[in-house]
Amino acid sequence: MTGPIRTHREGGILEVTIDRPKANAIDLKTSRLMGEIFRDFRDDPELRVAIVTGAGEKFFCPGWDLKAAAEGDPVDGDYGVGGFGGMQELRDLNKPIIAAVNGICCGGGLEIALSADLILAAEHATFALPEIRSGTLADAASIKLPKRIPYHIAMDMLLTGRWLDAVEANRWGFVNEILPAERLMERAWERARLLESGPPLVYAAIKEVVREAESRDFQTTMNRVTRRQFRTVDTLYSSEDQLEGARAFAEKREPVWKGR
Repeated sequence: MTGPIRTHREGGILEVTIDRPKANAIDLKTSRLMGEIFRDFRDDPELRVAIVTGAGEKFFCPGWDLKAAAEGDPVDGDYGVGGFGGMQELRDLNKPIIAAVNGICCGGGLEIALSADLILAAEHATFALPEIRSGTLADAASIKLPKRIPYHIAMDMLLTGRWLDAVEANRWGFVNEILPAERLMERAWERARLLESGPPLVYAAIKEVVREAESRDFQTTMNRVTRRQFRTVDTLYSSEDQLEGARAFAEKREPVWKGR
């Protein structure tokens, strides 16, 4: 696929590249397109893992396209099926996603990265929530970031808009790995292939339980798991893959996951 979003599919892995010169900023049209891409990724049983990155070497994504806003795109407009950037409000997105941050990652771009399950960063990547300087709210980041990193660091970023380099982002725990720029995508594909080889039904159950646990206490969530009240958990516990895992362990061989 060409245009503001490029996709590349290889086996069960989908690579999604934001490609809107000069900075990979996202307008309403691009956000809606991303929503369609991630919805199709979610619904395609052959796809197991996604990688999201930015084109070029300078920008991952700075978020909302202020030039498009100045030309009439409303900030509260129709971002599409998955909300801004296609991922963060997409229901039942129960497959692993890797963000490969290849440069500046700020505002809504950082919110997109936070919607991924793993974040890999090039050594020159930088992170910020500069919305405060534009007199607006980093809405999704205000909800997510204080749950991901220490509260006071999150509030520092939200209240001041200051920039973090990749080393500090890694220190506070929202970047998994820092890599030389030339190794970033190679490593993202290594991690994606590892995940592609894993049990998709378990991944789905992990993502649903983790997501739902954010708004529930421990015992309530555990009760829902043990009573099979999560759809993904019920599917897993009744699956061929559940039996395959036990059999492979007993037979001292690698399991063959079928996703059913």
